[in-house]
Amino acid sequence: MVFLHVSRPDLVRELCLCVSLDLGKSSYMKATHLPLFGEGILKSSGHAWAHQRKLIAPEFFLDKVKGMVDLMVESAQVIVKSWEDRLDRNDASAMDIKVDDDIRAYSADVISRVCFGSSYVKGKQIFALIRELQKTVSKKPNLLAEMTGLSFFPTASSRAAWRLNRRVRGLILDLIGEIGDEDDGNLLGTLVRSAGGGGDVAAAVAEDFVVDNCKNICFAGYESTAVTAAWCMMLLALHPEWQGRVRDEVQEVCAGGRAPDFPALQKMKNLTMVIQETLRLYPAGAVVSRQALREINLGGVRLPKGVNIYVPVSTVHLDTELWGAGALEFDPGRFADARPPLHAYLPFGAGARACLGQRFAMAELKVLLALVLFRFEVALSPEYEHSPALRFIVEPEHGVRLVVKNARPKC
Repeated sequence: MVFLHVSRPDLVRELCLCVSLDLGKSSYMKATHLPLFGEGILKSSGHAWAHQRKLIAPEFFLDKVKGMVDLMVESAQVIVKSWEDRLDRNDASAMDIKVDDDIRAYSADVISRVCFGSSYVKGKQIFALIRELQKTVSKKPNLLAEMTGLSFFPTASSRAAWRLNRRVRGLILDLIGEIGDEDDGNLLGTLVRSAGGGGDVAAAVAEDFVVDNCKNICFAGYESTAVTAAWCMMLLALHPEWQGRVRDEVQEVCAGGRAPDFPALQKMKNLTMVIQETLRLYPAGAVVSRQALREINLGGVRLPKGVNIYVPVSTVHLDTELWGAGALEFDPGRFADARPPLHAYLPFGAGARACLGQRFAMAELKVLLALVLFRFEVALSPEYEHSPALRFIVEPEHGVRLVVKNARPKC
């Protein structure tokens, strides 16, 4: 197995501009991750990936995202109300809480509604199992297992992963059965119609297509967004001056306590910059990986078929030549004047395979942070332990603990 490490700006730029099917998803770890991702859009390559992208991309176009903001607001208001109740119940001005589970509940609720429509309550059961499946798969052997074939050896971890996979599959297929001939415009219904189109797709293959892509979208739309929201709150707690700017902006845009709509989200420039800077410092995807599906030329380097190309995102995001001497510092203002060069900023991946749901994710993050900061002030808890951990994504190993207290909206 051959890897090419790429962090030179000119080569990263060339990789970003590649729109052909000559570069696919790296097969590294594919077998190990099979229970979690299957052959869905995150792991497939070539024409199979192009077909899936064509079907799924329209579900996250801008007009669709605009129509999802109301349900995001409804889900975020649940968190706000629960924190208000906890403060009132304890007759306290502040409370020390670990926010991760609440944020994950919000993210799961939003993506469940998008994926499963009126069946979103059952959908959240699927998310809980996918979270357990993620934890189980991330404990399995990695490179050595892939190179030696040991990933297929029936360990306790692999057996647990496949048991969870069967349970997830069963729940998704149960929901498919409930759709029948009609659905309420949710993503699951779209996948079912696509899989069944033409009548010439074998039933087992059609089921795999739907199940695998549901798992992929659930993982991508749930875990990454929840972790980014947690990092945002941590950084805002650490930098009260930026927290104050964002709160002032939100209270101005949402004067009178009115819920934000999509045009309101567009006006939240400071909040947008904070999210962008958070994604620079703590990108959910630590690596952009590709594999040459045929012999290609990258920046004058001939790459034989099968070579894996590996771009460490944090190395690019913290490069002082690209970002200046303060590359390690939290400075949302660096995004105030212009968008960064394509090859310098990769929080949603690169090139044709960049995340389809990035507009959706940004809207989801803005809604949650806007409603929380409108109502509360946050500070780091004395119990917070800073330990970024690379699992499938870069997440806070010990969670994010914050001291939350009531904010005073401006009159």
